[in-house]
Amino acid sequence: MFTTRPTLQGTFGMVSATHWLASQSAMAVLERGGNAFDAAVAGAFVLHVVEPHLNGPAGEVPILLAPAGGAVRVLCGQGVAPAGATAARYRSLGLDLVPGTGPLAAAVPGAFDAWLLLLRDHGTTSLEDVLSYAIGYAEHGHPPVEKLGATVETVRELFETEWSSSARVYLPGGRSPRPGEPLRNPALAATWKRLLAETARAGGREARIDAAREVWRSGFIAEALVRQSRRPTLDTSGERHTGTLTEDDLAGWSATYEDPVTYDWKGWTVCKAGPWSQGPAFLQQLALLPPELPANGSADYVHLLVEGCKLAMADREAWYGDAADVPLADLLSDDYTTARRALVGAEASFELRPGSPGGRAPRLPAQAHARVADDGAPGFDALGAGEPTAAEVPGEPHVAVDGTTRGDTCHLDVVDRWGNMVAATPSGGWLQSNPVVPELGFPLGTRLQMTWLEEGLPNTLTPGRRPRTTLTPSLALRDGVPVLAFGTPGGDQQDQWQLHFFLAAALRAPIRGGLDLQGAIDAPNWHTDSFPSSFYPRGRRPGSLTVESRTDPAVIAELRRRGHDVTVGPAWSEGRLCAVARDPETGVLSAAANPRGMQGYAVGR
Repeated sequence: MFTTRPTLQGTFGMVSATHWLASQSAMAVLERGGNAFDAAVAGAFVLHVVEPHLNGPAGEVPILLAPAGGAVRVLCGQGVAPAGATAARYRSLGLDLVPGTGPLAAAVPGAFDAWLLLLRDHGTTSLEDVLSYAIGYAEHGHPPVEKLGATVETVRELFETEWSSSARVYLPGGRSPRPGEPLRNPALAATWKRLLAETARAGGREARIDAAREVWRSGFIAEALVRQSRRPTLDTSGERHTGTLTEDDLAGWSATYEDPVTYDWKGWTVCKAGPWSQGPAFLQQLALLPPELPANGSADYVHLLVEGCKLAMADREAWYGDAADVPLADLLSDDYTTARRALVGAEASFELRPGSPGGRAPRLPAQAHARVADDGAPGFDALGAGEPTAAEVPGEPHVAVDGTTRGDTCHLDVVDRWGNMVAATPSGGWLQSNPVVPELGFPLGTRLQMTWLEEGLPNTLTPGRRPRTTLTPSLALRDGVPVLAFGTPGGDQQDQWQLHFFLAAALRAPIRGGLDLQGAIDAPNWHTDSFPSSFYPRGRRPGSLTVESRTDPAVIAELRRRGHDVTVGPAWSEGRLCAVARDPETGVLSAAANPRGMQGYAVGR
């Protein structure tokens, strides 16, 4: 089939990321003898520089890693709620929701420690080497993508009137970043240089990495983060608030390893992070599929996947979170899945229908039924990248002109010649989430906006507990051997877009002896917003279905006949997948990247 780009193949190494500079920086590490984990860390720190509207060092990241010959593990870089962040405290401020911006929404930053833990335990390269690429782009500049400048323009007034430290970085000379004009972040470069200087005498490679983690937790970086949290900051509530992050919160947290949650399907084993993420919703969607699927892309196929998604996401809202025990075994059991599958009818469902795993009674948040005002078809940005605007499509993190911000996300996958494989979805700490910390060059995150202020829910704001994140990278094994790493930005859409990609890659005919990754990425995609958004202000659009205009008109007509509230978006607007693969029999490596948005690229040889 025709694709926008070839599926790359080779035997040395492959990288796919949401920005070409991150892809090439990671590939440079492989060329210098580093492994997939070294490459991923280098690429991640470059993403902080070149996609600051999508992620930052004080954000978060779940990482799935498959060491050659070893077991798949989850490295959790999702920080917890600070000790002072209680639902009662926030309600006492007159809040019904955690603000979408500002220090009240900041969890303990998790991304930095997770990347350094990955480097220490599984990498081979020095901290100085992996940071050199990010330092270079921050110090000497990089040509920004159009989306970065467009994002800054949407929050220009906020930066100029309230968040002056952000204006100094992202409105130099009063101008937003422009393609072809190098954008620099000297404060960020200085932060990493000081970090390297303060840890230079720490000893060997691993000792220096641990020393850097301590500087983050209790040194000059921690001090600056806490100072910023204590500054009154205008947020989406319309008020100025201080945060709850303290020195003890930073000193007491570190990234951790976990076993993945898995589901076996047609000879594949798909691995996901636990129910502190939305990852198991992908597995529930797989489990809801019948033994035989309709033709890929047909109206029957789209209807089946969309209705299964609604059921899985209703369960996500009722059962997932870090503040309670999640009955995951029951949610993925054959008996439960069989009963749930019977709820998929011939017509589109407009209701939230969580199940009762193990006989437990589901409970939804009171605000889970909030709806988005429907005053016309959703609009899309003028750049043609197909990003829905924040107020129009609740599930997609984005930025509204009034300063309401959601940011978005990055992704990168790496596989090396030894068979090491990694998938990671960095996010949070966006330039539009909080003011830039002047001494550091990056802001705090806002992941606590994904918690509820209603008591007794699995995802209630709770000190020491992780907010349920939308970040959900994937690893898939074939007959027990890691074969495929993939993921996408997109908030609540991530496990919708990934499911369609995975089914297309896993079931369609292969090319050149490998999976047709690029064809699966390029195929028209879709999403629904029928469930509560994870992002402030937490609305939903019952019965909605957004499809790309490349979708067969007959399919669109049939979906509407079945009752779906179909919005036809631009031709290339749904999904931003990255993927790498390895054939365990031949050792051939593959990679592909999303053409939507004009910045994701795969490289390799």
